[in-house]
Amino acid sequence: MKRSLVDPYGRVIDYMRVSITDLCNLRCVYCIPPEGVKQIPHDEILRYEEILRIIVVAKDLGVSKIRVTGGEPLVRRGALEFVSRLTAMPNIDDVGLTTNGVLLSALAADLRAAGLTRINVSLDSLRRDMYERITGSDQLSRVLAGIDAALDAGLQPVKINVVLLEGINEEDVPAFARLSLDRPLDVRFIERMPFGVDWLPNSPDPFSAAKVFRIIQDEIGELEPIPRETRDGPATMYRLPRAQGRIGIIDAVTGHFCGTCNRLRLTARGNLRPCLLGHMEIDIKSALREEASEEELARIIQSAVNRKPLGNCAAAGGVQGRMNRIGG
Repeated sequence: MKRSLVDPYGRVIDYMRVSITDLCNLRCVYCIPPEGVKQIPHDEILRYEEILRIIVVAKDLGVSKIRVTGGEPLVRRGALEFVSRLTAMPNIDDVGLTTNGVLLSALAADLRAAGLTRINVSLDSLRRDMYERITGSDQLSRVLAGIDAALDAGLQPVKINVVLLEGINEEDVPAFARLSLDRPLDVRFIERMPFGVDWLPNSPDPFSAAKVFRIIQDEIGELEPIPRETRDGPATMYRLPRAQGRIGIIDAVTGHFCGTCNRLRLTARGNLRPCLLGHMEIDIKSALREEASEEELARIIQSAVNRKPLGNCAAAGGVQGRMNRIGG
């Protein structure tokens, strides 16, 4: 009989986001300050074998969906083999990966061959100058080539995640929405969550998902709602008439979907985070490196699940960490 991880509010936790590195090849204005961030020492980062051992224990507790994140996961050596081992793991039904797309064109076919089926590409502007302003790097053409390569390799779905930045990428909203017309792309507009507010005071403000909806309706046309039975995680899904792809709107700040949260996060440093926006982290690396039993590791995972809050930690004044160390 399959076990289930259930938090104190009755939510079944079956999804783990796994950060495999804090390193990134971009310097996005809302993630990393201009002077950069101090790199985590190599020996403090979980080894692949350690990550896989945690996932095996989590799987036996009921976790069936894994998303590989970073930093930028494709900069870590051995990422392809790691994905291959994940996709071959019994009772892991869904393995995805989130990338900034810079290295994707060279790796998309190999990722598909490794068993990956779904991929998310983080991309906040389709204008070369604005992309460089946001990321600190002139890499837009490589990212667009990576999206094409992902589609050609048969990855499905291919999702584009657009973080909403006031005064920066409103102009890009119609162009992003039109990407869904002729190709089977899911374009998801995401309200920027309050990371970095204490140490990036000059980073862009977010704008609301409702504003995105109005822009698309005014400039392109009516959005057709997709039934909630097919809802994709926290996104409310729509489709433009006769479009091959879909449009998702994720109201991460103005909306209230914490009540259906099914996620637990494992950071590259070996901590479990019950809530993305909270300050709480539960150390599991120390137990791993002290050769803890599967039963002890399971107890730590259940302890993290037991500490999941009912609502948004940011609203209660939670202390946020740096996104490159958490993995989104």
